[in-house]
Amino acid sequence: MRFFYRALFLAFAILIVVFAVSNRETVSIAFWPLPFLADVPLYLLCFLTLLIGALIGLGAASFGRRRDRRELRARRRRIDSLERELAATHSQLNDLQGKDAPPESLPVRRPRRLPESAPAPLNRAAGL
Repeated sequence: MRFFYRALFLAFAILIVVFAVSNRETVSIAFWPLPFLADVPLYLLCFLTLLIGALIGLGAASFGRRRDRRELRARRRRIDSLERELAATHSQLNDLQGKDAPPESLPVRRPRRLPESAPAPLNRAAGL
């Protein structure tokens, strides 16, 4: 896989060099509100335009992910809060039992069974 990436990079680099050699003529660029005039090679103008476009796209994408990052931070804070609450609850249970048993050895509450004469509950997931 590494060979494939290196070959792809080499092909891309060759294309860039060929493009730069083919477009060496200079172009005059005027910055309209300012009285400046710049003469730059055409390939440099193209590369700068691509770079500026990529930076604008990167900025727009990161701006769009802002809400997701904010929600992720809120969920992490909520998880930390719940973990602290769970640890406090385990500590209280251990204190009530009078021993320092790990939470895994605490008795597990089993669901209660219906009497034999009670009708079976409907299976809503199966559509019955």
